[in-house]
Amino acid sequence: MPEYVSLDHARFRFAERAMFTRRVVADCMTHACRMHHEGRELLDACCQYGADVDLAERDGIVAHASQLRGLLRAEARTMPWFDAEEQVDPDFPSGRHVRTRTFRGGCVFLAHDLRGCAIHRASIEGGWDFHGIKPHVCRLFPLSYTHDSIVVSDDYTDYSCAYEPTAPTLYRNGRDTMLAVFGAGLIAALDAAEAAVLATTPAAQTATTPADAARARLPVVP
Repeated sequence: MPEYVSLDHARFRFAERAMFTRRVVADCMTHACRMHHEGRELLDACCQYGADVDLAERDGIVAHASQLRGLLRAEARTMPWFDAEEQVDPDFPSGRHVRTRTFRGGCVFLAHDLRGCAIHRASIEGGWDFHGIKPHVCRLFPLSYTHDSIVVSDDYTDYSCAYEPTAPTLYRNGRDTMLAVFGAGLIAALDAAEAAVLATTPAAQTATTPADAARARLPVVP
């Protein structure tokens, strides 16, 4: 069972302890993803099931549909990109979400001629801000959240990116995204929790790489 630490935050009261000690590859675009237990290569493996998309994010994606269709493969550009059924979920900003469709074993937005998310690619090539458009659950992965906790995604350990000993911790890798999605108050609470966890964690399990050391010097947000 996961172990949790308390947070001093109005919404999120707990954080999974492993987010401060477990690691993840920082640049997934240069990582040759594999299914860990099978040893089978599967690039962009964490995107194979599709993603839950807040309705506002869905609408933002649709607003860029013309550019996205220009990137996607012919079969993917004409198929429905989202399930029709909306799921009620009070944890999502709008209170509802839909699921992206899958295409040939991965999220439909993988169906282009490069690696990674076509939404992210479109934002770079089109010069627009992906915040609020690229699904926040994708941006946060392998971190996630419930109504009162910041957690590690259930499938994180399925992928080879979870087993690189020189990689940064989950929290340090995702700290900037957490800030963008949830704000400075949560970062202050998580920074304090991180400090408490690392103070009681054996040195062999703490961040030891130069990248981690640099991240550790980031200030606590007031």
